[in-house]
Amino acid sequence: MWYRLFKHVLLGPLLRLLGRPEIEGLHHVPDSGPVIIAANHLAFIDSLYLALVLPRRVTFLAKMEYFTGTGLKGRCTRWFYTVAGQVPVDRTGGSAAADALAAATRILESGGVWAIHPEGTRSPDGRIYRGRTGTLRVAIATGAPVIPVVLSGTDRVNPRGSRRWRFAKVRVGFGAPRYYGAADHHHPRAATDELMRDLAARAGRPYVDRYAATFAHDRTQVRSA
Repeated sequence: MWYRLFKHVLLGPLLRLLGRPEIEGLHHVPDSGPVIIAANHLAFIDSLYLALVLPRRVTFLAKMEYFTGTGLKGRCTRWFYTVAGQVPVDRTGGSAAADALAAATRILESGGVWAIHPEGTRSPDGRIYRGRTGTLRVAIATGAPVIPVVLSGTDRVNPRGSRRWRFAKVRVGFGAPRYYGAADHHHPRAATDELMRDLAARAGRPYVDRYAATFAHDRTQVRSA
């Protein structure tokens, strides 16, 4: 109930007003059955726009910190992510990656839609960065199709480092589904690199064969030197 209420009443109309989303290729997303949405990552609100434009309910994996905060803000955050259907995942322990993949697998085995940003964090400069292999490992294990999605304009609606949302044109483009099987079992890295290069080409943005988190860390080190 809350998912639909946020999408159609409480938050969705504001997102439509701010971003006036233009959608392409939505017909590539199957009406039923498991599917993986793999999108580039520009801003915090990327997940909100994906949930807004997809007719099916979407589930994301969210870091555990969103569910363990204290005080009024912590309780409100926990409530929002819970009613929005996000699944908490502990990313700090040694088994964090395995737990995340298991959670994603459960979503798909129940016939759901799992959305993921393979870059793992927001792009620091709009370029497309190297993807984590978890997306492809889950796709290979479950047989669920992967829909590549290119987002643009969300970083102008929700600029990095700003709490204010602004008016800007948002575009969401869905590509044809990709299928992976036993032949890809030993090559998740190569398949992931191909997926990310395809996203970069479709977005018209440079591809960086390096993790975005590492790049952001280097920039922080330079500023603090």
